[in-house]
Amino acid sequence: MVDVFSGRLLVSKDGRSVDPEEALQNKVVGLYFSAGWCSPCRDFTPVLCDFYTELLEETEPPAPFEVVFISSDHSAEEMVGYMRAMHGDWLALPFHDPYKHDLKKKYNITAIPKLVIVKQTGEVITDKGRKQIRDKGLSCFRNWLAGADIFQNFSS
Repeated sequence: MVDVFSGRLLVSKDGRSVDPEEALQNKVVGLYFSAGWCSPCRDFTPVLCDFYTELLEETEPPAPFEVVFISSDHSAEEMVGYMRAMHGDWLALPFHDPYKHDLKKKYNITAIPKLVIVKQTGEVITDKGRKQIRDKGLSCFRNWLAGADIFQNFSS
């Protein structure tokens, strides 16, 4: 993910700055384009939370998966409120980072919510992460892992 977030910082749910190179290394990454005002987003976010929690907290070793939230909220306060109220313990691009516009363009985001699953290089594994989680649950992660070209002895 060095290519995608090079020279940038991400923030955690509790507001800490996080180095993306360290946090995202050797992980399948879900870029979650969403907003608190969007009712389909509010409908899917708890589903993503459960998926994330099961992969990271209920498997040994934890799955090599991370979510990065790219906000379409109207203000930094809305973004923080949405993250605190509904999000899992994942990362976010800071609200005021103009790079979110580049990411929306790069990944052809025309509607939200959208969960784009990417390799370390930023190359898309699938742009249908939301549908796959809804349809297949945890089993879709195996396919993402296979497409991610990272070595991991993950078993679920």
